[in-house]
Amino acid sequence: MWILRVAALGVATAGMALEAADVQGDAQRGEQLFQTERCIQCHAFNGRGAALAPDLGKHIDRDFTPSALASLMWTHGPQMWSAMRQTGIVKDTLSPESAADLFAYFVAARYFEKPGDAARGKQAFTALHCSECHGVTTSNAANAPPVVKWESLADPVVLIQQMWNHGPRMRQAYAERKLRWSPVTAQQLKDILIYLQGLPENRALVTAFAFPPSEIGSQLFQSKGCAGCHTGKLALETLLRNQTLTEVAVDMWNHQSAMKQPAPTLSQEEMRQLLGYIWMRPYFRGAGDPVRGGKVFMAKNCASCHDTGTSGAPRLGKAPEGYSDITMMSTLWEHGPRMLEQMSERKLPWPSFTAAEMSDLIAYLNSL
Repeated sequence: MWILRVAALGVATAGMALEAADVQGDAQRGEQLFQTERCIQCHAFNGRGAALAPDLGKHIDRDFTPSALASLMWTHGPQMWSAMRQTGIVKDTLSPESAADLFAYFVAARYFEKPGDAARGKQAFTALHCSECHGVTTSNAANAPPVVKWESLADPVVLIQQMWNHGPRMRQAYAERKLRWSPVTAQQLKDILIYLQGLPENRALVTAFAFPPSEIGSQLFQSKGCAGCHTGKLALETLLRNQTLTEVAVDMWNHQSAMKQPAPTLSQEEMRQLLGYIWMRPYFRGAGDPVRGGKVFMAKNCASCHDTGTSGAPRLGKAPEGYSDITMMSTLWEHGPRMLEQMSERKLPWPSFTAAEMSDLIAYLNSL
């Protein structure tokens, strides 16, 4: 089961996070929603579904973050609702829980990763000397499992955990073979994954992606020695902000050679808890600035209704659960068509947002 626990978090003031209730998203439910809510009648996902609208599993030259998805969904809302009316699709509700399920589905399908290329991946697998030890179906060296036995190809968290634990042995093997150690780039790793996942022997892989509540993540961060170095400018909340899981894997892999102490070994569950603590929360919190967000609120004509109560628009205060990319998606879906109708009556343009503007707006709303 793919489960992503998404925190509805915001920024109360610059540098101060407002903790709020968690919304647990399940990618299996998200995949079902994508079909039952008839998204698939317009949008394909990785080639499956209709081609009336962009394939949501493919992205080129776009850096996706939760804020980017929320801003795109908001900007293109009027076109979506119009297309739904023309095709007879009735707009259903989208609760924060359902929005979280869709986020989990997109993340599990690597929707937020940069594109990879299998041909480049095959070349990198050889150039980085991986193939000298790891055959596809057979082992070419002692304690080097073949690719078909790599659990990491189906689960990005296991990928990070196994790369982390494997790093010291890998550097030792390089030294024994008198090979020059070189860092791996995120693009190389992504290309290698696409290449290996597409091999005939691996096409039956079922993607797994699970994030439990990070109840012991902060304790592990202390006990494993991470907290001793990663403070201030080296705080991982800053260094890993908005990074994909593949980028996190590469950063951790490349970082080991510079560590003052030997890298601690981590189990899969420990890695999940640590990532839940240091990656997932900042990733879904965003890096918005409330001052800039206040300017966005004015520039996009939000204040003309929400600060005056025009047409019944509520005055916006701090929501008990906080605002997040997920709650913005849910709010748009629930109230967007009525907002569009009222703005059309007042001859106001429908606002479009960049990912940065959406993140800033959320920060502003959480500061009210």
